[in-house]
Amino acid sequence: MPTLKANLSIALLILIVPVVWASPIQTTKANDDEFGPVVKAYLGYLRNEQEVVDDRASRHEVSAGYYRRNSNRIKALRQMAIRLARESQNDYLPELEAVTADELTLLFEKPPNPVAFRVGQILKNTFRYLGMVRSTESFYVFARLDPYEQADGAEKDLKKKPLLGNETGPSSLSRTRRVGP
Repeated sequence: MPTLKANLSIALLILIVPVVWASPIQTTKANDDEFGPVVKAYLGYLRNEQEVVDDRASRHEVSAGYYRRNSNRIKALRQMAIRLARESQNDYLPELEAVTADELTLLFEKPPNPVAFRVGQILKNTFRYLGMVRSTESFYVFARLDPYEQADGAEKDLKKKPLLGNETGPSSLSRTRRVGP
């Protein structure tokens, strides 16, 4: 009888292990199934980027700090992409950028103070601040504005700013006469 119990235990283990092993893969695929082809493609791109970072780390081509930061950046981008897709119920994602506080100079010549960021705020008529994602480190996530949004923002800025100098136009349309000796 002990062999029957052992055989039954082994058979049960053989049946359960593949189900438990496959469940994380299935849940990831099920999560991706809720999105359209554009969002799925972006999430696939992020998975591929993580594989590249993992491969480079396994070959000792990058430092542990580089690996950690880029893995966390990929996680932050993934979280923001999923959040945006779920909130908008739209199969569209803007171009996303995730940077830490010390990397803000990569996006801005004179980096603004991250404490003053407001969600939805447009910075330098180029980026919209989407929020901060904590993935071990804090990443500030921005959406790059498309050219139409940038042009719209520039037009609004022109309407807001008062004209400099004489607002009715130049006083004289001709050049002043030169008086000679």
